Amino acid sequence: MAKLYFYYSAMNAGKTTTLLQSAHNYRERGMRVAILTPRLDHRAGSGTVASRIGLRADGIAFEHDQDLEALIRADIAAHGALHCVLVDEAQFMTRSQVWQLSEIVDQLRIPVLCYGLRTDFRGELFEGSQYLLAWADELTEIKTICHSGKKATMTVRVDEAGRAVHDGPQVEIGGNESYISVSRAEYKKVMRGEGTIEPLQRSLALSD
Repeated sequence: MAKLYFYYSAMNAGKTTTLLQSAHNYRERGMRVAILTPRLDHRAGSGTVASRIGLRADGIAFEHDQDLEALIRADIAAHGALHCVLVDEAQFMTRSQVWQLSEIVDQLRIPVLCYGLRTDFRGELFEGSQYLLAWADELTEIKTICHSGKKATMTVRVDEAGRAVHDGPQVEIGGNESYISVSRAEYKKVMRGEGTIEPLQRSLALSD
């Protein structure tokens, strides 16, 4: 039975790598997949999904207000049956788009696998993540580690001096070296101004 899946984590946990591996597994079995990616995330080029370790694949870039159910129906009409839909950076979707994905599952009987962040640098849910957490059939955490050795569940944005940033836009494409995955305890400390965090990911060109 087709389901709506949400795989979530903090930054740099390998979400995009996992998505690309899933796409490869379907294709290896002769099944056709569609990879959707928000057009606002153009770090690797519009419509290209790329991981930090160098894996990449062509996807379908979608707009913030685009009907994803209609997009998939049009893709099927043009190219034939689909066996899976995968969504990168799913946190950037709107409430309506998450509902449209549920329609792809329930009406078209196609599994939909979404990968994204759960919360932003302020510890608040992204809109897409909020409704995926509410409506997905299955939720899976992709784990990563804080510099303290604990499991990282939060993402903090830091300035050039490693101090926590408290304000600013929720979405900042291309500034990934400023985001650090940390445990909740470390998040509280740096947000209180108790020390700084070196941006350890500065040398990585791409992020999940």
